[in-house]
Amino acid sequence: MEGALDERGRRRWAAAEARSHGRGGIAAVVRATPVSASTVRRGLLELDSGEAVEQRRVRRRGGGRKRITVNDPTLVRDLERLVAPDVRGDPERPLRWSSKSGAKLAAGLREAGHEVADRTVLTLMKGLGYSLQANRKTKEGSSHPDRDAQFRHINETAKAALAAGQPVISVDTKKKELVGDFKNAGREWRPKGEPELVRTHDFKDKELGKAIPYGIYDLADDTGWVNVGIDNDTAQFAVASIRTWWEHLGKRRYPDATTLTITADCGGSNGNRTRLWKTELQKLADQTGLAIQVCHFPPGTSKWNKIEHRLFSFISKNWRGKPLTSLEVIINLIGAATTRTGLEVYARLDQNTYPKGIKVTDKQLAAVNLTGHPFHPDWNYTIDQSLINA
Repeated sequence: MEGALDERGRRRWAAAEARSHGRGGIAAVVRATPVSASTVRRGLLELDSGEAVEQRRVRRRGGGRKRITVNDPTLVRDLERLVAPDVRGDPERPLRWSSKSGAKLAAGLREAGHEVADRTVLTLMKGLGYSLQANRKTKEGSSHPDRDAQFRHINETAKAALAAGQPVISVDTKKKELVGDFKNAGREWRPKGEPELVRTHDFKDKELGKAIPYGIYDLADDTGWVNVGIDNDTAQFAVASIRTWWEHLGKRRYPDATTLTITADCGGSNGNRTRLWKTELQKLADQTGLAIQVCHFPPGTSKWNKIEHRLFSFISKNWRGKPLTSLEVIINLIGAATTRTGLEVYARLDQNTYPKGIKVTDKQLAAVNLTGHPFHPDWNYTIDQSLINA
């Protein structure tokens, strides 16, 4: 019935409905119909005045104030030009490097000669299908042509080693952490209104320093070993971390091992181009008698390294919302990380110094007993005991 009424009839019908509902009737009608509260109130005034229907003219269909887009036909076009991603940095645009809030879009349109309010801009944006959106991490950068083949090579190499009962470890350095009462991402349960108070600024405390967690994840045993350094993240530190894992866990878990397979990123302290990484691995091979087989993940694919989602992610979950106030706290929180599938994590503090800038000569590098694999020898290689110690 409401659709068959003219403008005045709809107004008075809405007013009658509101009155029949008693207290709160106007709000109920506004919720249930497209009629505004001011229109309902106007209808109530007309009902109270007893004015005859014939005494007042009914506005013809299409009458009243025109939409702003009718009076300003170029408004929508200019608005879309402001929001379009490809205008960022264009010196001819009013919003060159600004965030595109409703107020700034309205200001940009006014600079272009349009008379428009902030709220109107927001209404137009919704009508055009725009919404507020955050960034989404999906791009991995340029992909190496042999990326998938390298993944297959790593998988086949690890499977063969595990089938033979040989240890396979995934290694990497976790994000460096400032030690002290600094804000740590995440939330934990506390009494209401009593958040833990931390420093406003994240400036390194000279006395407490930083923590450098280097992790080793044992694929077969589902155990993690984290060597927490306090000096520098160098190749010496990386190999020292692997050595301590072998001494404390590895050789007991794999007493008959002859080969140690390592999967690592292409960069950082265990990068495939780092000379010191290879000379230090040679020392490890000589000390343990193991042939050390290394497979590097292609550039830009570090998130596929098992240690990231089998170890580091659970450490981060365990200390979320907790300020890392001391090295002891860090060690305890790392060691307490577990999973439903039975992950065990061991952590130790490494107070040794690892100087930066150690140079490896061509002669020292040539002395490394390194054999490249047939596929991508720059990413895949084995370091055996040196010929002198063999």
